[in-house]
Order: sequence, then structure tokens, then C-alpha cells
Amino acid sequence: MSPFTCAHEFELTSLLDRGQWPLAASAELSAHVAGCRACSELAQVRQGLQAMRAATLPVPALPSAGALWWRAQLRRRNADLARINRPILGAQIFATVLTLLLAGASLAWELRRGLHLAAWLQALHIEALWPASFGNLAFLVPLLGMLVLVSGVVVYFASEKY
Repeated sequence: MSPFTCAHEFELTSLLDRGQWPLAASAELSAHVAGCRACSELAQVRQGLQAMRAATLPVPALPSAGALWWRAQLRRRNADLARINRPILGAQIFATVLTLLLAGASLAWELRRGLHLAAWLQALHIEALWPASFGNLAFLVPLLGMLVLVSGVVVYFASEKY
């Protein structure tokens, strides 16, 4: 490049960089480029390099319109489900807290009265719910604990997203 530059070179370079040459050029600039050797060579070289670059860039493989539509519908449906499930999660948390508070209050009440668990279970007549071969309470308490634990795990896995 020569040490002497044209006064219109900056304007021409900005139009070439934006890809607006020769459509957005003024009539004065177009006439200047036609007469100025440095500007015409700059325009030819830059346009040639831009054309070669555009030819070597990979063409993006777009999915079909049906697939795009299906993904958009799926994304919208999942967003709607998440929005709907927020109040349900709040209700589940509220119910869990209320249940724990009630269980704690019941336990505190029973501890204050002396915690006669066997008398309390006899008052509920739970012995009518299991066969006589189960026998005593020492078998029932672990069985109920295991039932509660398994139920909690099932509810957890049923309500969580993977």
C-alpha cells in the first residue's frame, strides 16, 4: 500500500465492511471510485476477499420447519407445566409443614400425658387390622415405619423431574 491514501478511502472501507457497497454509496463516491485507481483496486480486492470468505463458510444445516415448530410447542408446553406446578409445589410444602406441626403437637401432648403408646394403639383398635399371627406390637411398629419410608421414597421419585 502506498504511503499516500485517498481522502475517500475511509468512507469506502466502511461501506465495504458493512457490505453496502455499491448500493448505499452516494453518486459522488461512485464517480470517485470509478476514477481513482487506489479506491477501485481497494473495492475489487475487498469484494473478492469477501466473496471467497462467503464461499468457504459452511452453510448451516437448518432443521425442517416441522421440527422447529414441534420443539417450540414442546418448549411452550413444558414452560406451561412448570408454571402450573409452582402452586402445587407450594401446596405440597404447606401440607408437609402442617402435618409435621400436627405430629409434633401430638407427640408433645402425649409426652406431657406420659406417652402410653400401647394404650393409645389399643384405643384405636389397630389389632383388628392385622392377622393374629402378627402377634405383638414389636412387629407392627417397624412394619409401619418401613411403609412410611417406602411411601415417602415413592412420592419423591414420582414428583421429581429427572
